[in-house]
Amino acid sequence: MLFLSQSEVKQLLDLDELVDSIAIAMSDLSSGKASMPPRIGALVKEQGGLLGAMPAFSPSLGMLTTKLVSLFPRNADTDTPTHQAVIVAFDPSNGKPIAVMDGTYMTAVRTAAASALSTRLLAREDASVLAILGTGVQAAAHARAIPRVRNITEIRFAGRNLSKAEALASQIGIELGIQTRASGSFEEAQGGAEIVCATTHPLAPVVRWEWLSPGTHVTSVGMSTEGCEVDAETVTRANVFVEQRSAATSSMPTGSNDLFLPVRDGLIKFESLTEIGELVSGLKPGRRSDSEITLYKSVGVAVQDAAAAKLVLEQAVRTGVGTRINL
Repeated sequence: MLFLSQSEVKQLLDLDELVDSIAIAMSDLSSGKASMPPRIGALVKEQGGLLGAMPAFSPSLGMLTTKLVSLFPRNADTDTPTHQAVIVAFDPSNGKPIAVMDGTYMTAVRTAAASALSTRLLAREDASVLAILGTGVQAAAHARAIPRVRNITEIRFAGRNLSKAEALASQIGIELGIQTRASGSFEEAQGGAEIVCATTHPLAPVVRWEWLSPGTHVTSVGMSTEGCEVDAETVTRANVFVEQRSAATSSMPTGSNDLFLPVRDGLIKFESLTEIGELVSGLKPGRRSDSEITLYKSVGVAVQDAAAAKLVLEQAVRTGVGTRINL
């Protein structure tokens, strides 16, 4: 079995290729080719955390994987990440375990790459101002991913801690050579932005309809058992896109409150949601006008991990990176 550390995964994973690989996985999922049961999770109520299991098989990618991922939001102010994960890949011809690799970095970048895919498919072509809501790992990953699919000239960062927003703005500005600044509030960051990426652990919505400009594309990857990241008005008035309708509208730990509650309460219809894979394959239309607000609500699906693992494993075999171990 091949073992790949986090530093090796970072070395091997090409982020531009990842967006394209996730597009294949999303198409497999929406067409019914992929096998991906709902995520299950064991709750650790004392810590407000959970351990989730996410298996998937994508025939177009030739990948059979499972991820074990923990989500412990209270780690946010410590040196330990809020999301930690490991991914195991199996030979789909005989079920033999062939690789185990770090999934913490991979989860961060595949989530951002999926948001970048939605942006490539749904954001206006001339979108150039990006607002990042949140200051954690996902905020940084999204700041690096979105400029790969749109010509971003300004990035605004907003969080509950202004000093963290300022530090991240400085870091990303130097790294990407793009104009960046910290905003004093979530509302301020969204004013006039053409792309909004929400990456928070929400108690109250950080995306609100009255703060959005016409034509904005919103991506939302944050979730919690306690609140919603996007307000109900945005969910009911925007054109909403998801990875998988059944996953997005389920309760935790499979789905999120953002769509589970509006569907349960009859504010939106299950059938009104469009899957990203349906856009990739051309089965459904995307943006209908330059003034329409589009929303991509992500809950994270296992075929995205398979898409990332495929690229890492292929490059590892090609370059000889990794350590061989015996179980």
